[in-house]
Amino acid sequence: MRQGRRDGFREFAAGRSGPLYRSACLLASGDVHLAEDLVQETLGRMYLLWGRISRIDNPAAYAQTVLVRSFLTHQRRRSAGERPVGEFPESGVPEAGGADPELRVTLLQALGQLAPKDRAVLVLRYWEDRSVEETAEAMDVSSAAVRTRTSRALTRLRGQLGGSLAELAAG
Repeated sequence: MRQGRRDGFREFAAGRSGPLYRSACLLASGDVHLAEDLVQETLGRMYLLWGRISRIDNPAAYAQTVLVRSFLTHQRRRSAGERPVGEFPESGVPEAGGADPELRVTLLQALGQLAPKDRAVLVLRYWEDRSVEETAEAMDVSSAAVRTRTSRALTRLRGQLGGSLAELAAG
């Protein structure tokens, strides 16, 4: 029985690591090292719960919730404000079907300028395609707070990008 549980978790981890990593990269604004740490922490917490996983309706969605909460916890730590200096690593977020790297870097930099909760709400709503209610549950806030934060975060993001996003998308 114990071996079957381990095999089940290995299968889950292998199947969810990629999507978790992509979300973590967005949350971490392209910091691949932090993204890897967040995924490892998420999978570690999921492993501890794996014996009771039958009580969880959607383990994949629960793992995303654990990832977002791990990210928000990390951002509250005093050392979370430290940022390495230099260029983005060349092996940042995995290529998405020929996506423009300059556009991706611009978006990651703009996301990095947002507050952690703003970043989390945008990733959950638009990258993970979650409903307002699902996002509220993942972030442990009200639906009204999610709607307000989404609106404000999008306004800030548009203000940071200005006309540069249209230029990058057209060029």
